[in-house]
Amino acid sequence: MPLALEKSMARAQHPKKEIEVALRHAESRGWRIEAAKGRGHAWGRIYCSHHDSACRAGEFCVISIYCTPRSPSNHATRIRRIVDNCLHRYEILAPVELTEKPPPWNTRSP
Repeated sequence: MPLALEKSMARAQHPKKEIEVALRHAESRGWRIEAAKGRGHAWGRIYCSHHDSACRAGEFCVISIYCTPRSPSNHATRIRRIVDNCLHRYEILAPVELTEKPPPWNTRSP
C-alpha cells in the first residue's frame, strides 16, 4: 500500500467529499492534519510542515477545517489556495534554492 494512502487512512475522513479531496491535496504537499480537540465548529486543523515566522506574514501556515461549512466547495478552494501559496511550496516540490523572487503576476513586462 502506498505511503500517502496509509497516511490518509490513519485519520478520520471529512464528511464533505470536496473538503476531503482538498485535505488529501494538503497531505500530498507535506501538510499535517490534526483532529479538533473538544467541541466547536472545527473538524480539525492543518499545519504546514515548516513552522516559519516568515510564512503567511507571521501567522504561520495553520488552517481551521470546518465540519459543516456554508459552502463546502468554497472552503475546499480556500484550503487548496493556502496550501498552494505557502512560502515553502518550492522547497517541497523542487528542492532547488531560489535566488530571486518570481515577478508579481500583475506587472507588465518591459
